[in-house]
Amino acid sequence: MSADAARLAEWRTRYPVLGELEAKARGRIPAFLFDYLQGGTGEELSCRRNIDALRSVEIVPRYGIDLSTTDTAAELFGRRYAAPLAISPIGMDGAIWPGASQLLAAAAREAGIGYMMSSMAADSIERVSTVAGERFWFQLYGFAANDHATSFDLIDRAREAGARVLAVTLDIPAPARRVRDMRNGIAMPMRITPAMAVAAVMRPQWLAAVARAGMPRFGNFAHYCRQGAGKAEVDAFVAAGRPGAGVTWEVLARFRDAWPHAMVVKGVMHPGDAEKAVALGLDGVIVSNHGGRQFDPAPAPIDVLPAIRSAVGAEPTILIDGGFMSGTDVLKALALGANGVMAGRAFMLGLAALGEDGARHVIATLMEELRIGLAQTGARTVAGARELAVRHPGAWKSEDFRAAETGSKDASGK
Repeated sequence: MSADAARLAEWRTRYPVLGELEAKARGRIPAFLFDYLQGGTGEELSCRRNIDALRSVEIVPRYGIDLSTTDTAAELFGRRYAAPLAISPIGMDGAIWPGASQLLAAAAREAGIGYMMSSMAADSIERVSTVAGERFWFQLYGFAANDHATSFDLIDRAREAGARVLAVTLDIPAPARRVRDMRNGIAMPMRITPAMAVAAVMRPQWLAAVARAGMPRFGNFAHYCRQGAGKAEVDAFVAAGRPGAGVTWEVLARFRDAWPHAMVVKGVMHPGDAEKAVALGLDGVIVSNHGGRQFDPAPAPIDVLPAIRSAVGAEPTILIDGGFMSGTDVLKALALGANGVMAGRAFMLGLAALGEDGARHVIATLMEELRIGLAQTGARTVAGARELAVRHPGAWKSEDFRAAETGSKDASGK
């Protein structure tokens, strides 16, 4: 057995449940970064709601079935992947664990799953795309300044780098109040406080990783600053660009015209918004409440998934994120209408807890659990999962959504 295989076998024994990585991650990265990774907005009710909603879904198993053709493979956007799974975009991933962008991209390529890079990652499109290869997807935060000049340039760079899928994030019309970050002094532009410095010194493994990978910064935006610009200058450029703001349906239509490949919108929670996306010619949507980081009263994505699938029909691709920490969670989403699942926190907990092995361990765990779930239920395949008997107590019905479109009334209600 190779050294890599031996380590993965060790992690499988020591951390068979991905949630068990949380305690180890807490002890290896600075406290303010652990809070950044795990925190949400407001009272963090939506973070807990995501997990509780997934746990409440029940699937009835079937037995006595020939399992010789059990297969986790899935087709997403016209391409075959080893599983209906992709790594979610993660802002400032390289601060949580240095070098994260390339580690995640390499693990996805090795496993045959998708990797979606964030605009706000700590590496550049050009560097990471060479690692991810054909598994490279790109997530765009709109930059409203200068009529989205930066947005369109990022689209061009992603296209030239060979990205297969573009996802435009829709759910950041205004900055959220992420209470843990507020308490820790995390803001844009970022300033290192004495408390942060002390917290970093207490995590020698993280500091050693920083020494190897370099100080994290927004890797995609040094491109727009003077040569040799430091972190503070890059941060100032990002802040001035109003990341995430100004993405209207009209702007999305312009992005669609500029992008020649598969395109989805991320952050959809209402069937009406999913229908608008499809009407614009998008290939699908990502059902997401931003991991509970934007609007605390938002329902869990899994609870609105069936109504969104009903609204758009069978053809558009629906991906979903929000609290996915096991392969059985993935199976539940497939049974309720998703084509695939995206996970972010699980992968960053893996890196924070286990370093370079972490992403590979998370992928191996998710795929093993999904394979067992397909066998245990008799579904056998991703297509078969859609035929399972499911009880979903938290599901929103189509009639639960208000018919009136947002913005159809003025502030007085008229």
